Amino acid sequence: MNWLTEFVRPKIRTLFAKRDVPENLWHQCPACQQMIFHRDLAANLKVCTHCGHHMRAPAVERLTWTFDENGYTRIELPKAVVDPLKFRDTKRYVDRLKDAREKVHTDDAVIVAHGTIDGHKAVVAVMEFDFIGGSMGAAVGDAIVAAARLAVLQEAPLIVFTASGGARMQEGAVSLMQMPRTVIATRLVKDAGLPFIVVFTDPTTGGVTASFAMLGDLHIAEPGAMIGFAGARVIEQTVREKLPEGFQRAEYLLEHGIIDMVVKRTDLKATLARVIGLLRVKELPEKDLPEAA
Repeated sequence: MNWLTEFVRPKIRTLFAKRDVPENLWHQCPACQQMIFHRDLAANLKVCTHCGHHMRAPAVERLTWTFDENGYTRIELPKAVVDPLKFRDTKRYVDRLKDAREKVHTDDAVIVAHGTIDGHKAVVAVMEFDFIGGSMGAAVGDAIVAAARLAVLQEAPLIVFTASGGARMQEGAVSLMQMPRTVIATRLVKDAGLPFIVVFTDPTTGGVTASFAMLGDLHIAEPGAMIGFAGARVIEQTVREKLPEGFQRAEYLLEHGIIDMVVKRTDLKATLARVIGLLRVKELPEKDLPEAA
């Protein structure tokens, strides 16, 4: 046996051999450009550990962060008519839908679930921005209506996490009709005496902002979230004025009374539980009321 070729050479090859290292171990913060280890980022709910920037997150992860552990059930949503206008631009609309479904693994831009948040019953609808920009078409309108009806049936508050670029142009007027439909859905919840809470995430714009998103009993936003109707450049060209610093950001809207709270993602579940507890305090029975002095 030649010890040099049989023993030493394999050891050297092992030491200097290329190792397969996963490419997603580190993530770069889009705000401060710092690198964050993937486990640290996951533990901090996709909030940068250096600058506090709130990164965009998938809808499924938001459900996990919001509900109690193993405390929610997703519901099957109505099937909307696919491509009612037979729309085509650079690509057929049906192909765009197919690509989005394969990428995001959801049927459309909203998922709905019911369960408990720190023991409080709740129905939660979460918009998925990665599904054609979270645009609102017939399927999204159906989902919001279904979520509202479920909230009424369960006598539970309705919470909607918004993330959208606006109406879905591939559905034309059908898309625009979802604005009054979702407004009616919020009325169902309010007429039943149940809280409707909106959580704005980055970005929430267009027809979603102009319809159900601004009709909540309570409006909460994540730090730095962009919230508005038209883009800042369009507004500047219309009013012919330079917009102020931070215009359409959550903190600016809070300062000017458009929203009620800006809450860090790591504190959001506790905040929602506290708010639900306050809004759902039932009146004491007459026999339990304190006697008059």
